Amino acid sequence: MPAGSHAPAESAASAPEDLLALDRQVCFALAVASRSVIALYRPLLEPMGITHPQYLVMLALWEQSPLSVKQLSGLLQLDPGTLSPLLKRLEAIGYVSRGRDPRDERALAVELTDEGRALRERALEVPPAIMARLGMSAEELGLLHRSLTRVIAAAAP
Repeated sequence: MPAGSHAPAESAASAPEDLLALDRQVCFALAVASRSVIALYRPLLEPMGITHPQYLVMLALWEQSPLSVKQLSGLLQLDPGTLSPLLKRLEAIGYVSRGRDPRDERALAVELTDEGRALRERALEVPPAIMARLGMSAEELGLLHRSLTRVIAAAAP
């Protein structure tokens, strides 16, 4: 090839896919989707006085209360150091109480207060509001949830 000439540009149809293209990265799509969806929760949770991470704690406790900090940590996939400030704040606003687990005095148990149990009624409005904002049905979100659950399991250590 003479100096200064270039190889002919490949047509878009025959060009190899760029495996490093930002818009093809699963990690990018997950990060943006996560930030975007969590932001939708903020105006729904603020009137309840809780953040999204605190909402996740409450969801776990609405399913089963009391739970040990270790159990909560496992369910939420959060280390206890991250979970502790969330629990302190929920306790300060009166939604949970923390104390020694009567089944194991070494463990700290987290239990819903009456106010925390009552908050569940208000929280029932959150899922339908999120579905409406996303414009997605429960079935569509169920499919997405199953796919994400498979990703989580595959990425687990």
